[in-house]
Amino acid sequence: MMSVTKIVAALSMTVGYALAFNGDLTYYEPGLGSCGGENTSSDHIVALAPAQFTADPNACGKNIQITYNGKTTTAQVVDKCMGCSDDSIDVSSAVFSELADLSAGRVQVEWDYTS
Repeated sequence: MMSVTKIVAALSMTVGYALAFNGDLTYYEPGLGSCGGENTSSDHIVALAPAQFTADPNACGKNIQITYNGKTTTAQVVDKCMGCSDDSIDVSSAVFSELADLSAGRVQVEWDYTS
């Protein structure tokens, strides 16, 4: 049986990513990502929760837009965040610091794929 998250993700891909996600934003120290590339903390990259990463076999290289507290930035999908719950994302410190102070550690954001 398909999970609701997989169904919503599949539908959002079908209708052009019309549905936004809401979840936690955390940051990590990147290295070799699930998409096969090496990244650093200065790169604008994101790791998706397993539900979103596996729902789209072409997730690698896609861009997402992240909004928090009136600020918006973008990041490229390069990794899978095994510790992230559905709809949550893990980003480089460069991305996180554009939205919130690193000392916050975790904030609630809205994100979606860019067209």
